[in-house]
Amino acid sequence: DVQLVESGGGSVHTGGSLRLSCVDRRNIGRHYCMGWFRQAPGKDREAVAAIETDGSASYAESVKGRFTISRDDARNTVYLQMINLSPEDTALYTCVSDTVWVGCRRSVGVAAWGQGTQVTVS
Repeated sequence: DVQLVESGGGSVHTGGSLRLSCVDRRNIGRHYCMGWFRQAPGKDREAVAAIETDGSASYAESVKGRFTISRDDARNTVYLQMINLSPEDTALYTCVSDTVWVGCRRSVGVAAWGQGTQVTVS
């Protein structure tokens, strides 16, 4: 079963905006760090942003000032608001939970990945 479900990807022109959403379908009974990474064809995975349970966030240098990560724990959802998009942002964006290399301070044993949502900027 897919535990993290992303949505909101699509195709936009340079300078456009998108908001990605990720719903965690598990009912673990606690909250934990969530994040996003991306991978473009032929490139390595790149950590994009992470948000802790206290709302503190971290970002890749390449997206600082343009992307904002947020969370709604009542809906078990994390968002990634992206503005001023450029072709370099084109990638498959994947939501993750509890993953240190994405930017979470620590792991609590509930790591999971989504299947990703494609963002294409032209």
